[in-house]
Amino acid sequence: MASNEGPAHEKRQVDHAHAVEHMEDISPAMNQKDATVEAVVQGQAATGYETLTLWETVMTFKVSTLVCFAAAFSAATDGYQVGMNSGIVANKGFIHQFATTVGSNGQPALASPVLSGWSSIQSVGQIVGMVSLSFVSSRFGRKIAMYTYWLILATSVLAESLGRSWQTWLVAKLLAGIGIGCMQSTLPTYIAEVAPVKIRGGLLMLYSLWWTVGTFFAYIAMQTMNKKHPTEYLTPIYTQWAQIGLMIIIYVFLPESPPWCVTRGDTVGAKKALRKLNYGVRDYNLDQQLEVLVLAVEHERAVAAEQKREHWYAIFRGVDGLRTVIALWTNLSQQFIGLTLFSTFGTYFFQQAGLPDPFMIKCITSSINIATTIIVVFSADKIGRRRIACYATTMMWLSCVIIGILGVVHHVKATDYLLVLFACFWNIGMTANGAAGWGFIGEISSQRLRPYTAGFGAACTCVVGVAMGQLTPYMVNTNMWNWGLKTGWFYAGVGLPFATGMWLLIPETAGYVYIEVKVLW
Repeated sequence: MASNEGPAHEKRQVDHAHAVEHMEDISPAMNQKDATVEAVVQGQAATGYETLTLWETVMTFKVSTLVCFAAAFSAATDGYQVGMNSGIVANKGFIHQFATTVGSNGQPALASPVLSGWSSIQSVGQIVGMVSLSFVSSRFGRKIAMYTYWLILATSVLAESLGRSWQTWLVAKLLAGIGIGCMQSTLPTYIAEVAPVKIRGGLLMLYSLWWTVGTFFAYIAMQTMNKKHPTEYLTPIYTQWAQIGLMIIIYVFLPESPPWCVTRGDTVGAKKALRKLNYGVRDYNLDQQLEVLVLAVEHERAVAAEQKREHWYAIFRGVDGLRTVIALWTNLSQQFIGLTLFSTFGTYFFQQAGLPDPFMIKCITSSINIATTIIVVFSADKIGRRRIACYATTMMWLSCVIIGILGVVHHVKATDYLLVLFACFWNIGMTANGAAGWGFIGEISSQRLRPYTAGFGAACTCVVGVAMGQLTPYMVNTNMWNWGLKTGWFYAGVGLPFATGMWLLIPETAGYVYIEVKVLW
């Protein structure tokens, strides 16, 4: 039967034949699936390891798995900062040193504007770090970016160790925010680029695991000080130097990101990094895997040039703009569903609510967070990111509703127990939401725009954090608005659109190679 499709049809046949021929040059095994043929047409070749089970992938790629695990350790510093900020403002010694007013009981107290300033300045610092380091990471590489924020974090810990006035603490929080912001935009990008596809989700969620471990030890440190040395606040600050020291040792041994090397045209550097990451992998074809990366990068460049979206601000346009929104949505929802209330000012909130041992409550919720994160890490690539994110966010929102209800009913002894119970449920939701959220930030965007999308997406959450950091101390402070548990209604109200949006926006990306993620759009 004669065809009426003419030259255009013939051109498509030639292009497809050329793609198949090129695929055969890479690996004869790639002929096994029609999907692989289509992938090559789209600029992406198969790696040959897509059919491995999760455990087989871990055992095959031992070094790259270990690299991701070690890189994610830095998140413990992030978590420790958040946990310490939450707990230290309720420490008697810290209050005595930095008090700026006198409370209703006649004792030294921290004024709400000062508390808001500390919280907000750290969020401002995070915004600066997330946005600015994206350009350093893209131009000079992921390792240079790591060394940069390590130096900033070390400086912030030095300022915390030496500061004795609320103004010095303000500077320390600004530096800590910048360093943490840089870390939050760099590490998910790095892990997404070096992790094996099959276990990428679980490895990305290691950031949340280490973050949770960091917060747990911060609360343990503050609880110990509160019980044994209630006026001592410097010891938890000094313990951060151990984390800073371990971080730099790890960074020295981490290889550069192979995809970044390819985007800069450094195939020698890419080969060197791939060789390190895949050391001991049986029958590993270095040239083939490099060609896979080159194909993907060249295809993205060609598409970007065709659509005139070659610059970094393409993250705001068209499909890339949608990918940016989806990448940031999960983590952003935390800010609108109580992150500042339960994390940044968690201990302070429980203290103002009249609970006898707020530090112990934070220790309990943190230990639950660790268990939750471990479960999520091992189930992420089986259950899927979408289910985890959607159910977790809904749990957070419902917990805020219940706590709001507790604030308007008659207070009895059981109220305190229910508050702790639903605070635990909220923390379970937050932990699972954050684990999935950092995964989306690392893998939703295109390779070419990943550092910018990750930086901007994470920065958006901090913009909201600045506002919430200003409002929350007034809500919970008994000397100001004194909303108490009714604060839950505020977060239930502003968080409802974001909890709903999770179910409508978030796609499933578990087990997808980057070309399959691209097809989602």
